[in-house]
Amino acid sequence: MKKFLALLLAFLMLFALTACGEKTDTPKTEDGEEVTITLWTYPIGGWKDDETVQGLIKSFEEANPGIKVKVEYLDYTNGDDQVNTAIEGKAAPDLIMEGPERLVTNWGAKGYMVDLSDLWDADSKNEIYASIASACQLDGKYYEYPLCMIAHCMAVNYTRFEKAGIADLLDLETRTWTTENFIKAVETLAENNDTVAAIYCAGQGGDQGTRALINNLYGGTFTNPEHTEYTANSEPNIKALELLKGMKGVNFDASIAGGDEIQLFRQGVLDMAFCWNIQQQVNAENNDAGLTNDGDRIEFMAFPTDQAKPALCGGIWGFGIFDNGDAAKIEAAKTFIKYFANGAGTPDAVKASTFLPVRDKAAGQDLTQLFADDPITTEYIKILPLMGDYYNVVPGWAAARTAWWNMLQKIGTGTDVKEAADEFVATANAAAVG
Repeated sequence: MKKFLALLLAFLMLFALTACGEKTDTPKTEDGEEVTITLWTYPIGGWKDDETVQGLIKSFEEANPGIKVKVEYLDYTNGDDQVNTAIEGKAAPDLIMEGPERLVTNWGAKGYMVDLSDLWDADSKNEIYASIASACQLDGKYYEYPLCMIAHCMAVNYTRFEKAGIADLLDLETRTWTTENFIKAVETLAENNDTVAAIYCAGQGGDQGTRALINNLYGGTFTNPEHTEYTANSEPNIKALELLKGMKGVNFDASIAGGDEIQLFRQGVLDMAFCWNIQQQVNAENNDAGLTNDGDRIEFMAFPTDQAKPALCGGIWGFGIFDNGDAAKIEAAKTFIKYFANGAGTPDAVKASTFLPVRDKAAGQDLTQLFADDPITTEYIKILPLMGDYYNVVPGWAAARTAWWNMLQKIGTGTDVKEAADEFVATANAAAVG
């Protein structure tokens, strides 16, 4: 009996050790302790709300015992300074959530980030929209794995279009319209309203709207395909700027920025808004979704173009990993990314962002029905394939944004369009080469 009990005890110990060894392949430090990683996130939708984020982290930690996540929230006023100071002090976070203009062409280009190419398997490359994937890499190295996105667009007061008898100029099925129809609409609406639309230029707020309008009208581009120089003074862009400058009902307004334009649109002062996206339409602080202050019907549209299809600007947000020299933490951070951006946690992570997914499915999960109970968001998904080149990654970006609204101001006060555009490009390209 003693021999039997001894054998039984030995067997049970061996089974326990085997079971423990198979329980998890969660990354461990060299001494076998839990791995604690830090996540810093900019204010990206619900990812700035601690209650929401802690709920997400709890689900991750339960699915990955052995990894703990601490989070810190950044803002766009001081966030960059905090990150750069941390980098200089060898105290950068393990994970950071933001867009390619920071993760890829700033910190990635400077050698601070981990190459995530191993996370970009064949499914990722096939499922993630091509324009998004392109923005996440530099020289063949991926410094960001994307989670969510938004496509910037414009909006029109559809009630006024109907009253003017020009609703047929808009294709609500595809959310697209032509440059010719845009011109017809402005001319018609201007007969009763001197402020159909505004080319706002008080500052950089909402500047993506004016760029997209001008680039789309006649198929111009903001930069070259390689994102090494600015091309805003190309012939198509000059033609678009001259069109807008000469249109009755379109004002170059140096007294307002994008947010001001949205308010004027909601108040009925403007018939169109160029600074628009889904967040404007579903914002709970606004009126009932899709209505102006006076109850007029709002419809979102892609920017008008004479090309086969418009090229929309957008925002991309995802995760990057700082290379802090700790293999266990890097592996744990990759586990976090796989869970939330290409795994079981992806649906909840995308919905928490309040933005839209960068792919139709992730790890076999259908993401197209995430917002099936929300007809407005479902409708917005139509324009995601219209995303154009993500040129925000061009060097000298900050200086170019300032030069852009300065250019619009000069055009509005009478400076020759080509002269102003040439000056913009010279200033922006000088910043691009450092």
